[in-house]
Amino acid sequence: MAEKLHNDSFVYSTFANKNVIFSNSTNIQIIKQNFMSQSNLYGIGTPGEKWSALHISQWLSQQTVKRSFNEEVEEKLITIPKGFKKYPYGQLKYEREFQLAAFLPEHTKPELPNILITGGVHGYETSGVQGAIKFLLEEASKYLEKANLYVIPCVSPWGYETINRWNPQAIDPNRSFGNEAAQESKLLKQYIHSMQLEWDMHIDLHETTDTDNSEFRPALAARDGTEHPLWEIPDGFYVVGDTANPQHDFQKAIIDAVAKVTHIAPADENNCIIGAPITQRGVINYELVPLGLCASLTNAPYVSTTEVYPDSPKVDDENCNEAQVAAIVSAIEFVLGIK
Repeated sequence: MAEKLHNDSFVYSTFANKNVIFSNSTNIQIIKQNFMSQSNLYGIGTPGEKWSALHISQWLSQQTVKRSFNEEVEEKLITIPKGFKKYPYGQLKYEREFQLAAFLPEHTKPELPNILITGGVHGYETSGVQGAIKFLLEEASKYLEKANLYVIPCVSPWGYETINRWNPQAIDPNRSFGNEAAQESKLLKQYIHSMQLEWDMHIDLHETTDTDNSEFRPALAARDGTEHPLWEIPDGFYVVGDTANPQHDFQKAIIDAVAKVTHIAPADENNCIIGAPITQRGVINYELVPLGLCASLTNAPYVSTTEVYPDSPKVDDENCNEAQVAAIVSAIEFVLGIK
């Protein structure tokens, strides 16, 4: 999910033609022989230089449709629970057009809390999309008289079809809710802000995958002409809160509920997860607004970003989707209990 470096993150160096990691404790691990820089390994662009429009075009030419947004998302949502409606909030116009849709109550009630659920900001993170769909179809009806639920299952359908973190302009939508550089982020932000609601909760559904190291961080290093250290991929579920408003009890409620469904990610030897210090079991914090993350989209006091690890040998696709649903339900129940 989040591409953020910390003072205590690993630093990579070239030493004796090997990739060497230096941690703060000065422990050294040799993790790869015959090291080349990430930007060299990626094969697009010139090491140390940002991509030009030509490089972005070259990258885009290598992207292919690997699954169907229509079959795996839209067709599942042809029939939605009674009491909900589909609201098209925009269109993405790439090689083909994608309709962006939110699902919300047919009749909202001003006295009820407003709750936002987003998935697929990073389109390649499958359980974020499928978990949101599963929640909408199986659980959302239970809350029609308790909350105004706004469910947006797939913010980035092009990314879903091509299994990509970026959009066709090689822009990360989950770094674009401040500058609106990505159309996916801009359209969602315009829709959410147009409603002029006081939001009570927002949960944003994500995954941390092995391809973060094998594909997306090397691509980021090549695109930006820099080195982006690989991180230790945690085996298990974790959440990301807001450094400015961490809401420890809220995050704990989510972790405790998900722990009944799947395993929680352990901290590494530096007591961190993906380079960020844990604040409690399975919880780290990021500065949401400065990073332009989707979780900064609303003024909600209760905000969390979920991170499922789908590549673990301990889980399958359904377990990952169930973990996302458990996170959503527990978050809603916490907020309703406060209200």
